[in-house]
Amino acid sequence: MTPSVVVDRVAKRFSLEHHRPTSLRERFVRRRWRRARPDELWALRDVSFSVDSGEVFGVLGANGSGKSTLLRLIAGVMEPTCGEIRTAGRVGALLDLSAGFHPELTGLENIDLNGALLGMGPSEVSAKRENIVAFSGLQSFIDSPVKYYSSGMLMRLGFSIAIHLDPEVLLVDEVLAVGDEEFQRRCLDRIENLRVRGKCVVLVTHDLSHVRQLCHRAIWLRDGVIAAEGKAESVVNAYLAAADKSQKVAEGGAGTRWGSGELEIEAVTIAGGTGVGSIPLTGRPFVVDIHYIAHVPVERPVFGIGIHRIDGVHVTGPNTSTGRFEIPMVTGRGVVEFRVDRLPLLPGSYALSAAAYDHSIRHPFDHHEGMYRFLVGKEGTGELEGVVSFDGRWGHVAGTRLSRCNLFEEVSRE
Repeated sequence: MTPSVVVDRVAKRFSLEHHRPTSLRERFVRRRWRRARPDELWALRDVSFSVDSGEVFGVLGANGSGKSTLLRLIAGVMEPTCGEIRTAGRVGALLDLSAGFHPELTGLENIDLNGALLGMGPSEVSAKRENIVAFSGLQSFIDSPVKYYSSGMLMRLGFSIAIHLDPEVLLVDEVLAVGDEEFQRRCLDRIENLRVRGKCVVLVTHDLSHVRQLCHRAIWLRDGVIAAEGKAESVVNAYLAAADKSQKVAEGGAGTRWGSGELEIEAVTIAGGTGVGSIPLTGRPFVVDIHYIAHVPVERPVFGIGIHRIDGVHVTGPNTSTGRFEIPMVTGRGVVEFRVDRLPLLPGSYALSAAAYDHSIRHPFDHHEGMYRFLVGKEGTGELEGVVSFDGRWGHVAGTRLSRCNLFEEVSRE
């Protein structure tokens, strides 16, 4: 089988000029005195892989690892510094929400413009225009300038144009994350449809469930170099394991902090089933310890945590008040523990907040919003879609009609 995409020993270098001359005089002086050349940044180094037709290929990595640069090179938007990239057939790319759109033109006019940029002829665009609009679901806004569109609306229109190009190779860079749940599912269905029809899809995403669900193989980019390559599941596991080893839960500088300071949170530790620092696993024990210091005696403080999925979806926010666990008074140092015997979170990246308030939960002593990132790994569940595992039981009764109560009783007896 001839690969649809071949990336052969590709590297990409950027020049970083920290100070640009603002006048002809300054430019002349800089040249005359031969100041140091701009710093060089190698976004990619010696990257090689291939993707076959009928395959969905995932690209993982942290921000700044070279993922978007790689897709732009495959799309032909940029040229590699060295190495070679070969693609078979028409390439459709959804790399940037604003790419190919003119803000003053209407959605309909931008379909013609974007289609032309992607290689469609006028007759092809005209024949597909109605289907593009229908798939995007933007019929009510299609005659409005796209400068009034939200990011989600731009993503709808861009993805719809890209897939109706009927490409042999489709490149998708993270933009599905801004779509609503219903449209995301339609996009994922269309990606699967392209695969079944023998097309090639290269998907850059931070959503590990999408990689597990859709991708056959994947690579993990770290600092512009391939750190792992192989089956999607094994690459995801390697990525999670490495992130766990390098993660310092109480550090990272993310999120915000506020409070009056009489009671301070000194550290927060997150533990999986095998102790502090281990990756929490779906269906396994999960423990959060809030280490505090009370500079003055504080009566009836309320401690709590909040968990958000990395894309901002609020998962839960338990605290000692709603949990009916009253702490009469704290002074000096101590630890408040929150324990879950079976973690319902599905695999993915999450942000944890921790806080200490007065008994009315109106006055913050110390609030750490989104400051602690953690990953959840896969074990003990086959579920991958969504946020939580219900850990439910299936049942079946054939040949009869029962009420829901009777069916539940019958399943329970089984």
